[in-house]
Order: sequence, then C-alpha cells, then structure tokens
Amino acid sequence: MQINDMPFEDAVPIDGYGPNFFRVNGEVHEGAMLLIGPTPAAWGGYDDAASLLALAERVDFILFGTGPEMAHIPAALRSQLDAAGIGAEVMATPTACRSYNILASEGRRIAVALLPV
Repeated sequence: MQINDMPFEDAVPIDGYGPNFFRVNGEVHEGAMLLIGPTPAAWGGYDDAASLLALAERVDFILFGTGPEMAHIPAALRSQLDAAGIGAEVMATPTACRSYNILASEGRRIAVALLPV
C-alpha cells in the first residue's frame, strides 16, 4: 500500500483526539473545538450558534462531531444554519475528524465543530 501526503494549503489537519482533547497541528486543545482553516478555537457547543453563523460567508457547510456516537443537532440550530445558507453534516466525532482532514486537504470551504469523545 502506498501512503500519500495530503496537501493542506489553507488549513491544518486534526492530528488526534482523546478524552476531552483534540490535537491540531501539534497543539492540544481541551474541550469542544471549532476549526476553520488554520485557526482552532474553543467552541461553546450547541448553545454557541453565533460563532457558527459568523462563518456564513467563509464556509459552505459545517461538519459536526457529536461525540462518541452520531446524534442530531438541535432543530433550532439547524434552522438557523439553514437560514444562513450553511449546510450541516452530523457524524460521530472520530468520523468528523477524518472527514474534515480529507475535505480540507481538497481545499473545500468547510469548518468542523467538535464535541469531545
């Protein structure tokens, strides 16, 4: 099997995750995290819609890592995202991390909002 490096031009990859932390570009970030491009930031969870809606002109959709298992995001949050023209894809956090890395390496206009495992 041949392994190829993925180019990250305007983003940084998620290197790893564990109980209540994420490692991005070699740095550990505790708790829920929002990542767009090269900038990881703390995220206040589903009650922090403002930080997600502020991305409206920068992203086409947001991947949501909902913890160790896939779960729905609150209907009110989904409605706000829809009204702002932001797509939302939900999946378990490990899957969201892998999906983000692939899509970001392709230069997609995405963000990932992650709840810890």
